[in-house]
Amino acid sequence: MTSTTTTAPAPAPAREENRAARLITDGMEPRNVIVAVSLGVGLAQDNPLTGAAWALEAILFAAVLPMAFIKYGMRKGMWADRHIGQRQRRMILIPVIMALVGLGIGGMLWFDAPTDMVALVVAMLATLAVLLPVTAFWKISVHTAVAGGALAMLALTWGPLVWLAYPLVAVIAWSRLSLRDHTLAQTIAGAAAGTATAGLVFAALTA
Repeated sequence: MTSTTTTAPAPAPAREENRAARLITDGMEPRNVIVAVSLGVGLAQDNPLTGAAWALEAILFAAVLPMAFIKYGMRKGMWADRHIGQRQRRMILIPVIMALVGLGIGGMLWFDAPTDMVALVVAMLATLAVLLPVTAFWKISVHTAVAGGALAMLALTWGPLVWLAYPLVAVIAWSRLSLRDHTLAQTIAGAAAGTATAGLVFAALTA
């Protein structure tokens, strides 16, 4: 006689919580935040249309091409999902993204992009440069780092009232914790690193 065991389904509140956390993690992933901050800074330029065009260039090199590489890696079995849950795999991905962002900066400098747009992408590169060595031994949160940095740059562009949106970073951190992708310390460290690095670099280059 054989016995079978079944796993009881998760309670409804837990399922709803995980569903909400997944929606937030996916909806506020770095790619989408980069699109938002690039357009936000671009539209604040003296010529919004020109700024938007440069924002599209930033989006191409900092969001579209990195996501294309991530999807390529998924097809090749390099990582399981687009959030790259395995810390060691991030050590492959981050340098590739840094190289792509560097190419984007080169194009901006070559074609004389507005200072704010160059500062935006340089700040992104600087944030990655800070996250990379930490990732070598600890899974710092990229989600909260990008979100914190984006809000810092938008606040410097549009005014201090933007800081009122900073609780969104805490919401993103909750989603990463709820999905057990990060610890509380990793989300806090990511937010602090992203906010400080992107904010300071952007401020220095646009002063």
